[in-house]
Amino acid sequence: MPPLSVLLHRTLVPIRLALLAAALWPAGAALASPEVVIFQHGEQETQQAVAELRERADVRFTFFDPYLADEVEVTGLVFRELLEEQFGAVPEQLTFTAWDDYKVTLGGWDDPNWILVTHQDGEPLSLRERGPVRLVERDYGDRDPGNLRNFNDWVWMIREIEAH
Repeated sequence: MPPLSVLLHRTLVPIRLALLAAALWPAGAALASPEVVIFQHGEQETQQAVAELRERADVRFTFFDPYLADEVEVTGLVFRELLEEQFGAVPEQLTFTAWDDYKVTLGGWDDPNWILVTHQDGEPLSLRERGPVRLVERDYGDRDPGNLRNFNDWVWMIREIEAH
């Protein structure tokens, strides 16, 4: 059996490291989880459970996903309706923050063509599948799906949506 000083060292070092990591963790980061989407408007912040969004998902369609270069079936919600519910109206612009810290501000969301996707091919989206939620257009018109630049406004891995 090791001496008491070695046992204490083995016990206290991991505790100290955990306390140091907690102290250095960015404020609010402990609250973030792929299980929620944060909606921010001014000082007001609400969290929407991804599980609830999945349960409410009532739009299902099959389309050609240009990023996968394959036909997929997706399920989700009409994004415009969710924005009206969360913010009382469709904001002129939204800033999206993704789980990989990508951040973009875009407008033009007052369109029922935008779908907040929660499932693909019958399975809930995870971060690995560009989830837990992502935005796609139900119908992308005559844009060439071979040119991915035509889809720069699709947003993946959404962590936070801020209204402006």
